[in-house]
Amino acid sequence: MALQANLPVVDVGGRSASEPDLANASRSMDEAFREVGFCYVVNTGVANDVVSQAFAASQRFHAQSAEVKQRVAINEFHRGYMAPKTSLIKTSSVAKVTRPNLSESLMFMHEVDPSDPAYGAPLQGPNQWPEDLPGFRPAIENYQQEMAALAHRIMRIMERALGLRANYLSPFFEKPTTWLRLLHYPPQPRGDDEQFGAAPHTDYGFMTLLAQDEVGGLQVRKRSGQWIDAPPLPGAFVLNVADMLARWTNDRWTSTPHRVVNHSPYDRYSLPFFWDMSMDAEIVCLPTCHDESERTKYQPVVFGDYVMERLNKNYSYREKLA
Repeated sequence: MALQANLPVVDVGGRSASEPDLANASRSMDEAFREVGFCYVVNTGVANDVVSQAFAASQRFHAQSAEVKQRVAINEFHRGYMAPKTSLIKTSSVAKVTRPNLSESLMFMHEVDPSDPAYGAPLQGPNQWPEDLPGFRPAIENYQQEMAALAHRIMRIMERALGLRANYLSPFFEKPTTWLRLLHYPPQPRGDDEQFGAAPHTDYGFMTLLAQDEVGGLQVRKRSGQWIDAPPLPGAFVLNVADMLARWTNDRWTSTPHRVVNHSPYDRYSLPFFWDMSMDAEIVCLPTCHDESERTKYQPVVFGDYVMERLNKNYSYREKLA
């Protein structure tokens, strides 16, 4: 199929993958991440209605007036509504970005209870839930739960692909940092090469699982520098390596730049779910990704330090917090 030709497709074997399923998935995933850092994942075990209900919830939220959406404006913990043209990707290494993204979004993260000792630390605070949208919160929380479970299953496949023992990565995810972004991209006119729905960037953390609607617009940059379309594939999620995973593997797996350009006449909606390690996790090259004769490319880094530096640079609301 033409849709499958642009990115590799990895069958992850459903909720109860067999040993042969896991072995095949790990080989396919390793190959995909070595070559391009992206793939489609299919046979994920996530029910279609879970995804469709999350998309419906997002569309209902974004259909409201700007005044109503601003009632849950993004807070200091990076949770809430981000209006159009309020994020400018200054950390991109592949393009000089001159204009803010032509998109709006509602961000949810992991819930942090006020009784938690970490409450009040960077990114450790409350989500903001829209009022007067019956069924919204259950749909989003159900989607978050399913994405977290899928991320756990994919981690087990990654461990096999990297030659790590089972559950090697688990201690780094004792308190995972999770993000679900309900994104809306309006149509944008052709002929303006400096305007993006999402400017070229790499993701900050471990991995991203993306559900996108039928409109398309996602583009991925190959190692050659060529940009290719990554159109929606029914029943599939787009999975990509993010910066911390690339560092962990000594660039065996690549964190690949990608962007969104919506030149269709339709509004585009997408649901990126970012699955990242605990904020205090220190990322040092994995033992299976170098040997004594091979120099590691990166110094150790604490994930929380890395991600906060990027958030502070890329989001205008954080300038007011400085």
